[in-house]
Amino acid sequence: MHKGTSADHFFQTDAEQAKRERRAAKAGNKNGNPIALKSKLLAAIPDPTSPSSVLIAESAGSVRRVNVDTGDAKQVYRGPSAPVTCVAVGGPGNQIVFAGSWDKDIWSWDLASQKPGHKYSSHTDFVKAVFTTKLSGKDILISGGADKKIMVWDIETGTRLYVLQDQTVSMMAIQDLAIDPLQSGPDEVTLVSASSDPHIRRWHIRLDGFEQIKETSPDEPGATRHSILEHDTTVYKVVFDKEGEEVDLWTSSGDGTAKCLSRLKGFATDDSIQHGDHVRAVAVTDQWVITAGRDEDIKVWDRTSGKLYCTLEGHYDEVTDLVVLDGGKRVVSVSIDGTVRTWPLGQTELDKINKEKEDKANGGEKETPAEPAEGLMTAEEEAELAALMEDDD
Repeated sequence: MHKGTSADHFFQTDAEQAKRERRAAKAGNKNGNPIALKSKLLAAIPDPTSPSSVLIAESAGSVRRVNVDTGDAKQVYRGPSAPVTCVAVGGPGNQIVFAGSWDKDIWSWDLASQKPGHKYSSHTDFVKAVFTTKLSGKDILISGGADKKIMVWDIETGTRLYVLQDQTVSMMAIQDLAIDPLQSGPDEVTLVSASSDPHIRRWHIRLDGFEQIKETSPDEPGATRHSILEHDTTVYKVVFDKEGEEVDLWTSSGDGTAKCLSRLKGFATDDSIQHGDHVRAVAVTDQWVITAGRDEDIKVWDRTSGKLYCTLEGHYDEVTDLVVLDGGKRVVSVSIDGTVRTWPLGQTELDKINKEKEDKANGGEKETPAEPAEGLMTAEEEAELAALMEDDD
């Protein structure tokens, strides 16, 4: 047991202290042109008004707009006193920012003015996923929480329309939500939900109600299965591949894999990538599959061969989300370490990164140590956040 004089080091095990020292040494690197913020970063989405900006959910209880080209991070949407776990944009003219929080509420603001709007209250535990769509001309908000419920809301009135729950197989905490772009229309959309159990569920959603979809069995012609069951444990992300002809479903999981689930095969596994450890995020371009998670690295995989092409090293704590920008030319990553990093996805640029890593390994260069940015959370809140990140194991 290591016993230091700092309150942060007191009663740490040797393994915990070694981990802290490793991260402190790694924090000085400038890989990915880091923009350092003062809280843990839990999710990110593209900013619909700027091709070089992202909207980030912060553990400090806010949503922050960050321009990855200029480093400008001054525009902040404030309100919650607890960490914000997820963010979405929607509503009339796509001009409302929504954020789910530990305080069990969904907050909203005007995208341009930052003026607060409706607060959507009904969840009984952390809100972990938010998504927006339209149904029969109405702007709709969909949320998922640690209370194991999916809720559908009328954005204009703030009214909860109904609650989705699996009546057959108990659904655990919701991790992510997505709308199927091929099987959705003006009056009904197909929602895909991921949760802390390995089941991926699909739902038909209308203004007046919903049905859970029975899935085609990939093993028995004519048979059905209750849900899409291709992972061993928590599914963190569900992303439709809009670059592919079939618009297949990509997933990432706590079982260490990212998978392509084939639409033509009843969403059975078509490709599987072995990232290792918990895979928190997956993103796709026409050339690459990008994965990231607990091991701190971003891995770029060749879609054609399925082989690892490049590992992007820079974060010194868990990577929580990925956002592809510029039509697949670069990817932004956010992390518990409080940094936003931007990485090139051009093959020539990735080749250069691989060459620099090879030369560094041969030359034995060392990075200059630097202390991580100080967080805004108390030790107790740090422990609570760590427990939240672990509760899906």
